[in-house]
Amino acid sequence: MRKSLTDDELLAIVRKLADIADEISMTYARDTSIQVESKSDNTPVTRADREVEQALCEALSTLCPRVEVVGEEFNPNPKGSASYWVIDPIDGTKNFIRRVPVWATLIAYVEQHTVRYGMVSAPMLARRWWGSKDNGSYTSDADGKIRSIRVSNICELKDASFSYSDDADWNRINKSKNLAALKSEVWRVRAFGDFWSHLMVAEGAVDIAAEPELAIWDVAALIAIIEGAGGKITGLGGQSPLESNSAYTSNGYLHPQLLGIFSGESK
Repeated sequence: MRKSLTDDELLAIVRKLADIADEISMTYARDTSIQVESKSDNTPVTRADREVEQALCEALSTLCPRVEVVGEEFNPNPKGSASYWVIDPIDGTKNFIRRVPVWATLIAYVEQHTVRYGMVSAPMLARRWWGSKDNGSYTSDADGKIRSIRVSNICELKDASFSYSDDADWNRINKSKNLAALKSEVWRVRAFGDFWSHLMVAEGAVDIAAEPELAIWDVAALIAIIEGAGGKITGLGGQSPLESNSAYTSNGYLHPQLLGIFSGESK
């Protein structure tokens, strides 16, 4: 049986992977001539997405051999393994191709079907976030200083700040009225989008984030960081977001109210 990696060992690995990813992605970040293709689901992909994922897979073959790597571009479905790495080479590709700086590489380690560790590296923002449920979560700011992060203590929706991406997915799953209901209840609404919404919950800057349609590579790293910061992240029905393909994130206090609004039938 494989020896379980410690959090320190996992941190060392994800830092190396993030360094590799940043170096590659930043070479393309301001390239206005980069070619964009459409995948079968009509989402965009670039050479940068593929090169980052390939480089991280190659690095993991040495850093953590014989462990499966699940990635958006080359191996999107776990092959029944209980433990595996999960990579989103560029989360926010639409931002990336338009030179909006909110995009990142997401890296997670799943052990025995539970996310053990996660890191998000957003080089254009000069920010990183990482952590685990057992040993807390941290961020490095643009000045390089590292600090621990913690969710807010807001307890009522009327005082809460809510962030999401856009209305399109909610309309597609017939939950636009539920979304509107939440917007009407909270103190403030902003559409920071993608990984950033959820990490702002982990930092306590935002109290709720929600996305109705996410893949495993979109959410795995976020789980570890949010839980390490004391927050809660589930699917729509309260199940693991690894299984639900959705992510509803809160500081914990607000979670029952959040799920209550979205689990109700649209009227």
